[in-house]
Formats: sequence, structure tokens, C-alpha cells
Amino acid sequence: MKENKILTGTVSVCGLAMICSILWGSAFPCVKIGYEFMGIPADGANQQILFAGLRFFLAGILALLIGSAGRKKILVPKRESWPLVVKLSAFQTVFQYLFFYLGLAHTSGVKASIIEGTNAFMAILIASLIFRQEKLTARKIAGCVLGFGGVALANWQQGMDFGFRIEGEGFIFLATLGYAIASVLVKDYSKKEDPVVLSGWQFALGGLVMIVWAFAWGAEIPVINGRGIAMLLYLAMVSAVAFSLWSALLKYNPVSKITVFGLMYPVFGVILSGLLLDEGAQAFNGKTIAALILVSAGILAVNWKQKSRGQDGVRSIRRPAR
Repeated sequence: MKENKILTGTVSVCGLAMICSILWGSAFPCVKIGYEFMGIPADGANQQILFAGLRFFLAGILALLIGSAGRKKILVPKRESWPLVVKLSAFQTVFQYLFFYLGLAHTSGVKASIIEGTNAFMAILIASLIFRQEKLTARKIAGCVLGFGGVALANWQQGMDFGFRIEGEGFIFLATLGYAIASVLVKDYSKKEDPVVLSGWQFALGGLVMIVWAFAWGAEIPVINGRGIAMLLYLAMVSAVAFSLWSALLKYNPVSKITVFGLMYPVFGVILSGLLLDEGAQAFNGKTIAALILVSAGILAVNWKQKSRGQDGVRSIRRPAR
């Protein structure tokens, strides 16, 4: 009961979701730093997939070790839960990140970040129109539009082109669709299995698939050193902690209430890149502040007066006292 209050209270949900967004936002610059430490080139898509596979495989192991220690037993999915683990891993890790890294090799990071800003909107559409987990309301649509505007503003650059290539922007969009589907599946599957079990095993399985894919294409890590390994472990920790916590939040809350906070992590990515990659002039300016205001307004729009609404997001109607 105490756990449910922590994972459903407005203040605690906001705080925990923001922690996830900050952790994921830190992954943007830290992945770049990890590439630098390990000598992975910007156009080395299969080497990047190998790096990601190692990261997610380690994330799965870390999540399972931490969860097993906390529960004082080895966390293994129930027999009937294995198909859920496989499906979730297919969308959350394999589908999303294979298309993301392959697409990123054929488009700019700025355009990829803007396209990723549609993930909350797609998650809400899928939850509402396909899985029927909640109602689609004008307030939720307005919140997503505001939030997406903030993400686009944070990443906007002068002279940016609007070209679209299937193997570039198209793949990034497919990766974002994979994320949205995974968010909805987590909401459903966590009713049948422990979110930490789902997180750990889907990461380990998905990471292993990516490692095999990369090795099949002859990929290898050019440089192995202490700095690179430390960064890889940090990124694994980010995935293990953030996704396990995110899954627990999705279990107890409407998809729209949680996924809209995902609009924050591209903006945090810009800010943290300014701190860690010496990009202060790009990150700390009026544009970034305006982006944070827009994203915050979007989050408020989706979650405003949430307590007076049911799980489907429909406001309770009370007749005036006579």
C-alpha cells in the first residue's frame, strides 16, 4: 500500500519521472563521451550497435542483481511471462535501438532529437486508440503539442533542412514508434509480472540480440580502457534504474500521465550536453529556457486536476448541491 502511494501521488510521481528524465537526458552526452573513450567513429553504426548491446545487456544484469538482492531471491519470470519478456524486448530494446542507431547514421542528431519528441504523443495515441487503456482528450493532445514544440525549439538550428529519407528520418520515426508501443505494453504486462523482472530480462535479452547482430557484421570495440568501461557501466546503470522506475510508474498510472514526462529528457539532453561537452553557448540561452517552459506547460496540461479524473482521464462530473 505504501509503495502504491509513492508511485501514484502527484508530487512523488513528478519527482520520480523527472529523475528518469534527467538520467535519460544524461545519456545523450555520455554516449558521445563513451564513443570517444572507446574510439568508436560517428559513422560506425554497427560498432555503435555493439556498444548499445553491451550497455543494455549489462543494464539487464544490474537490474536483476539489484532486484534480486532487494527481494532476497533470484528474479526469474513466471513460465507464462516469457512471451511478454520477448515481446517487450523486441520493441523496447531491439526494434527501437536498431532502427535508432541505423537511422542516426543517415541523419543529424538534431533532427533525430526532434523526431523523438513525438514519442509521448504516439504513446498516448496508441494507448487511447488501439489498446483502449484511456480516453484521448483535447487536453492531452494540447499538452503533447506544447511539449513537442519545446523539444523542437530546444533542438532547432538555423538553416536546418526538412529532407526526409527512409533510411534516416524514417528509421528514427520507427524507433520512436517502438518506444511508444513498448510504453503501452509495459502498462499492460506489469499487471501480470514484476516490472523489475520485465526490465531486467528484456534488457539482457535485447542487448544479447544486438551484440550478436553487431558481431555478425564484424563489429568490434576499437579501444578498451578503464574510462570507457566506467562510462559503459554508468550508461548501463542509467538504463537499469530509469527504465525499472519508469515501468513501475506506468504500472500504477495512466500512460499519458507518465509518458508526457519523456518530453523532458531531450531538453535535459541539450542542457547536460552543454555542461559535459562544452556546448554552453548552444545549451544555456533563451531558446532553452523557452523550451523548458513549453515542455513544463505540456506536462501540466496533461496532468492538471488528475486526482479528479479516473484512470481513463475523464473528469468526474459532480452535480451541484441543491
